[in-house]
Amino acid sequence: MPNDTDTDSDLIDGWRRGEESAAAALIRRHAGSVARFLHAAGADGDDVEDLVQETFFRAFRRIETFRGGSTFRTWVIAIGSNVLKDTWRKRSRQSVIPLDGRDFADESMDPFAESEAREMERRLAKGVQGLSPMQRDVFLLRAQQGVDYDEIAKVLRTSPGAARVHYHHAVQRLKKVLSVELET
Repeated sequence: MPNDTDTDSDLIDGWRRGEESAAAALIRRHAGSVARFLHAAGADGDDVEDLVQETFFRAFRRIETFRGGSTFRTWVIAIGSNVLKDTWRKRSRQSVIPLDGRDFADESMDPFAESEAREMERRLAKGVQGLSPMQRDVFLLRAQQGVDYDEIAKVLRTSPGAARVHYHHAVQRLKKVLSVELET
Protein backbone atom coordinates (compact mmCIF):
# COMPACT_ATOMS: atom_id res chain seq x y z
CA MET A 1 0.00 0.00 0.00
CA PRO A 2 1.55 3.32 -1.08
CA ASN A 3 2.13 6.10 1.40
CA ASP A 4 2.94 9.81 1.15
CA THR A 5 6.69 9.20 1.42
CA ASP A 6 6.80 7.02 -1.70
CA THR A 7 8.50 8.70 -4.63
CA ASP A 8 6.94 8.75 -8.06
CA SER A 9 9.51 6.14 -9.11
CA ASP A 10 8.38 3.88 -6.25
CA LEU A 11 4.76 4.28 -7.32
CA ILE A 12 5.57 3.65 -10.98
CA ASP A 13 7.42 0.47 -10.01
CA GLY A 14 4.40 -0.52 -7.91
CA TRP A 15 2.05 0.02 -10.86
CA ARG A 16 4.34 -2.06 -13.08
CA ARG A 17 4.06 -4.85 -10.49
CA GLY A 18 0.28 -4.60 -10.71
CA GLU A 19 -0.48 -2.50 -7.62
CA GLU A 20 -3.57 -0.48 -8.55
CA SER A 21 -3.20 1.60 -5.41
CA ALA A 22 0.11 2.91 -6.78
CA ALA A 23 -1.68 4.25 -9.86
CA ALA A 24 -4.33 5.83 -7.66
CA ALA A 25 -1.61 7.53 -5.61
CA LEU A 26 0.03 8.92 -8.76
CA ILE A 27 -3.32 10.25 -9.94
CA ARG A 28 -4.03 11.89 -6.58
CA ARG A 29 -0.56 13.44 -6.60
CA HIS A 30 -0.60 14.82 -10.16
CA ALA A 31 -4.20 15.20 -11.36
CA GLY A 32 -4.44 18.79 -10.09
CA SER A 33 -1.35 19.87 -12.04
CA VAL A 34 -2.63 18.18 -15.19
CA ALA A 35 -6.06 19.79 -14.77
CA ARG A 36 -4.54 23.27 -14.26
CA PHE A 37 -2.34 22.82 -17.32
CA LEU A 38 -5.26 21.65 -19.49
CA HIS A 39 -7.46 24.46 -18.23
CA ALA A 40 -4.78 27.05 -18.96
CA ALA A 41 -4.08 25.51 -22.36
CA GLY A 42 -7.68 26.17 -23.36
CA ALA A 43 -9.73 23.12 -22.42
CA ASP A 44 -13.41 23.77 -21.78
CA GLY A 45 -14.06 23.72 -18.04
CA ASP A 46 -16.66 21.01 -18.52
CA ASP A 47 -14.14 18.82 -20.37
CA VAL A 48 -11.18 19.06 -18.01
CA GLU A 49 -12.15 16.08 -15.85
CA ASP A 50 -12.62 13.85 -18.90
CA LEU A 51 -9.33 15.06 -20.38
CA VAL A 52 -7.49 14.34 -17.13
CA GLN A 53 -8.96 10.82 -17.09
CA GLU A 54 -7.92 10.25 -20.72
CA THR A 55 -4.45 11.60 -19.95
CA PHE A 56 -3.88 9.14 -17.12
CA PHE A 57 -5.45 6.30 -19.12
CA ARG A 58 -2.89 6.93 -21.89
CA ALA A 59 -0.06 7.39 -19.41
CA PHE A 60 -0.67 4.11 -17.63
CA ARG A 61 -1.19 2.30 -20.92
CA ARG A 62 2.25 3.53 -22.00
CA ILE A 63 4.03 3.53 -18.63
CA GLU A 64 6.77 1.32 -20.07
CA THR A 65 7.86 4.24 -22.28
CA PHE A 66 8.54 6.43 -19.23
CA ARG A 67 12.32 6.38 -18.83
CA GLY A 68 12.75 8.99 -16.12
CA GLY A 69 14.38 11.60 -18.36
CA SER A 70 11.89 14.07 -16.92
CA THR A 71 9.67 13.98 -13.87
CA PHE A 72 6.50 11.92 -14.05
CA ARG A 73 4.49 15.13 -13.62
CA THR A 74 6.07 16.76 -16.67
CA TRP A 75 5.74 13.56 -18.70
CA VAL A 76 2.05 13.19 -17.88
CA ILE A 77 1.42 16.90 -18.59
CA ALA A 78 2.97 16.41 -22.05
CA ILE A 79 0.57 13.51 -22.59
CA GLY A 80 -2.25 15.79 -21.46
CA SER A 81 -1.17 18.36 -24.03
CA ASN A 82 -1.43 15.70 -26.74
CA VAL A 83 -4.84 14.59 -25.47
CA LEU A 84 -6.06 18.19 -25.69
CA LYS A 85 -4.68 18.61 -29.22
CA ASP A 86 -6.37 15.36 -30.28
CA THR A 87 -9.65 16.60 -28.79
CA TRP A 88 -9.39 19.89 -30.66
CA ARG A 89 -8.68 18.08 -33.91
CA LYS A 90 -11.79 15.96 -33.37
CA ARG A 91 -13.98 18.94 -32.50
CA SER A 92 -12.30 21.52 -34.73
CA ARG A 93 -12.88 24.21 -32.14
CA GLN A 94 -10.97 25.96 -29.38
CA SER A 95 -12.20 27.82 -26.37
CA VAL A 96 -10.57 30.53 -24.32
CA ILE A 97 -10.60 30.28 -20.54
CA PRO A 98 -8.56 31.72 -17.67
CA LEU A 99 -4.80 31.02 -17.70
CA ASP A 100 -4.70 29.07 -14.48
CA GLY A 101 -8.32 28.39 -13.62
CA ARG A 102 -8.53 31.13 -11.04
CA ASP A 103 -9.96 34.59 -11.23
CA PHE A 104 -7.66 37.58 -11.20
CA ALA A 105 -10.48 39.56 -9.68
CA ASP A 106 -10.47 39.82 -5.91
CA GLU A 107 -13.82 39.80 -4.12
CA SER A 108 -12.78 42.91 -2.20
CA MET A 109 -12.23 44.86 -5.45
CA ASP A 110 -14.51 47.62 -6.49
CA PRO A 111 -16.65 46.87 -9.58
CA PHE A 112 -14.38 48.85 -11.93
CA ALA A 113 -11.22 47.07 -10.72
CA GLU A 114 -13.00 43.72 -10.97
CA SER A 115 -14.06 44.51 -14.53
CA GLU A 116 -10.50 45.50 -15.42
CA ALA A 117 -9.12 42.27 -13.91
CA ARG A 118 -11.60 40.13 -15.84
CA GLU A 119 -10.72 41.95 -19.06
CA MET A 120 -7.00 41.38 -18.46
CA GLU A 121 -7.73 37.71 -17.80
CA ARG A 122 -9.67 37.48 -21.08
CA ARG A 123 -6.88 39.15 -23.06
CA LEU A 124 -4.20 36.96 -21.51
CA ALA A 125 -6.14 33.77 -22.24
CA LYS A 126 -6.73 34.96 -25.81
CA GLY A 127 -3.02 35.70 -26.14
CA VAL A 128 -2.04 32.25 -24.84
CA GLN A 129 -4.38 30.65 -27.38
CA GLY A 130 -2.71 32.69 -30.13
CA LEU A 131 0.75 31.26 -29.38
CA SER A 132 2.16 28.45 -31.49
CA PRO A 133 1.61 25.04 -29.87
CA MET A 134 5.30 24.80 -28.88
CA GLN A 135 5.36 28.33 -27.44
CA ARG A 136 2.12 27.69 -25.55
CA ASP A 137 3.37 24.41 -24.07
CA VAL A 138 6.76 25.89 -23.09
CA PHE A 139 5.11 29.01 -21.64
CA LEU A 140 2.57 27.05 -19.58
CA LEU A 141 5.12 24.51 -18.35
CA ARG A 142 7.51 27.29 -17.32
CA ALA A 143 5.14 30.02 -16.08
CA GLN A 144 2.32 27.93 -14.66
CA GLN A 145 4.03 24.72 -13.58
CA GLY A 146 7.48 26.10 -12.75
CA VAL A 147 9.30 23.44 -14.79
CA ASP A 148 12.96 24.15 -15.59
CA TYR A 149 14.21 24.45 -19.17
CA ASP A 150 16.16 21.17 -19.12
CA GLU A 151 13.06 19.23 -18.19
CA ILE A 152 10.88 21.14 -20.68
CA ALA A 153 13.41 20.29 -23.38
CA LYS A 154 13.33 16.57 -22.54
CA VAL A 155 9.57 16.28 -22.51
CA LEU A 156 8.98 18.41 -25.63
CA ARG A 157 11.93 16.85 -27.48
CA THR A 158 13.85 20.06 -28.03
CA SER A 159 16.97 21.63 -26.55
CA PRO A 160 17.06 23.75 -23.39
CA GLY A 161 18.23 26.69 -25.52
CA ALA A 162 15.30 26.26 -27.89
CA ALA A 163 12.93 26.05 -24.90
CA ARG A 164 14.33 29.36 -23.62
CA VAL A 165 13.86 30.94 -27.04
CA HIS A 166 10.26 29.66 -27.29
CA TYR A 167 9.54 31.00 -23.81
CA HIS A 168 11.10 34.37 -24.63
CA HIS A 169 9.08 34.65 -27.85
CA ALA A 170 5.89 33.63 -26.04
CA VAL A 171 6.42 36.30 -23.37
CA GLN A 172 7.22 38.94 -26.00
CA ARG A 173 4.14 38.03 -28.00
CA LEU A 174 1.91 38.12 -24.93
CA LYS A 175 3.32 41.52 -23.94
CA LYS A 176 2.62 42.80 -27.45
CA VAL A 177 -0.91 41.38 -27.50
CA LEU A 178 -1.67 42.90 -24.11
CA SER A 179 -0.17 46.30 -24.92
CA VAL A 180 -1.96 46.53 -28.29
CA GLU A 181 -5.28 45.68 -26.68
CA LEU A 182 -4.66 48.17 -23.88
CA GLU A 183 -4.12 50.95 -26.42
CA THR A 184 -7.38 50.27 -28.29
